[in-house]
Amino acid sequence: MLIGILSDTHNNAHNTQIALQTLHERGVARLIHCGDITTPEIVYLFSGWHVLFVWGNGDHDKEALSAAAQSIGAPPPQMVHTLEVEGVKIAVTHGHKHGVLADLISSGDYAYVCHGHTHLRKNEPRSPYNVRVINPGALGGVKLQTRSVCVLDTNSAQVEFIEFPAL
Repeated sequence: MLIGILSDTHNNAHNTQIALQTLHERGVARLIHCGDITTPEIVYLFSGWHVLFVWGNGDHDKEALSAAAQSIGAPPPQMVHTLEVEGVKIAVTHGHKHGVLADLISSGDYAYVCHGHTHLRKNEPRSPYNVRVINPGALGGVKLQTRSVCVLDTNSAQVEFIEFPAL
């Protein structure tokens, strides 16, 4: 299954819409948002997708974000979400709580741990724990950097980063 992984949209609707269109064109079936959604308006862009959101350090209005997620049929954001897709276990957190991220990585319970926060793309195997740590990069924010998302193919274990240099 193809899973699109996004993070740090920081209320940038334009970049989020372009990323969602690109993921749709790639045949992505599910989405994971690794936090820093920031406003309900961004959540509404994910209507029609099978998506999970986690809390980021920029997600202050938890009540409004939870209501928005539920209104599109998604579970409310949490600090950590876990899922199993075709026998593959995945954990998701934003990454600003370093102890939470470290515990997920070192638990040995997950094939993949996805996070955001740093805005830096990452696809790192951590051999002592038999886990791959993925950060898709950021779609928004004030730092001057190439915007990106990634696609995880759970069948082939391949991770493809999609960069948007014009954004």
